[in-house]
Amino acid sequence: MSTNPSPSLAPMVRKLSLWQDLNDAERAAVLALPHTPQRVRSGTMIVREGDRPQHSCVLISGFAFRQKTTGDGMRSISAIHFAGDIVDLQNSLLGLADHSVQTMTEATIALIPRENIIQLTFAHPKVGLAMWHDTLVDGSIFREWIANVGRRSARTGLAHVLCEVGTRLEALNLGRREEFELPMTQEQLADVLGLTPVHVNRTLKELEAEGLFIREQRRVRVPDWARLEKVGDFNDAYLHLRHPELLLR
Repeated sequence: MSTNPSPSLAPMVRKLSLWQDLNDAERAAVLALPHTPQRVRSGTMIVREGDRPQHSCVLISGFAFRQKTTGDGMRSISAIHFAGDIVDLQNSLLGLADHSVQTMTEATIALIPRENIIQLTFAHPKVGLAMWHDTLVDGSIFREWIANVGRRSARTGLAHVLCEVGTRLEALNLGRREEFELPMTQEQLADVLGLTPVHVNRTLKELEAEGLFIREQRRVRVPDWARLEKVGDFNDAYLHLRHPELLLR
């Protein structure tokens, strides 16, 4: 386990810095968190529902998603995670995983002992505020996804997901909203929106035929962002990336 300041946790610092203007000492404290890095394959279950994890898991590189599985084996995907996300921060306090997290691609993760996360928040309150803010934004995203599943059409919901992914990746300097990586299968997109893979396939083809986006293997290009936003009923206010003057400094 690494206990020295490590650049491997830099994505975590970058993500927390979206919510608080961390000073050098606070950044150094995050980088100095003891952690165990691991390289994992695509499809690896890094958090399992029902587990009592002793660590919080930070996604250092790659993509992952949260999921719930029903009693009859049906899957619902409730979030997409990018580099820097603490994918199970709530387990630092709750202690019981109420959902699973699975990698979407090959990924590097860092396992940080729960007690060190808690100690960090008391020693550096602004880091704690950033983690709290991050958890609240997660809840905001969940509410938006509920609207996607419950009230938006397949066409609108898919366009909305593309807008969200592009916006979030751009905020993390992991892409541009007009061009970004989205390594999701049609089955995974179906589980995001509560649709069948066939319905997703048909809708993607319709959106692409209209010129709303262009697929190039795992990359997405958006020729007209404003048009995609309109089709996706997308307003990024729920991501809370703007109005930094409202944040506690």
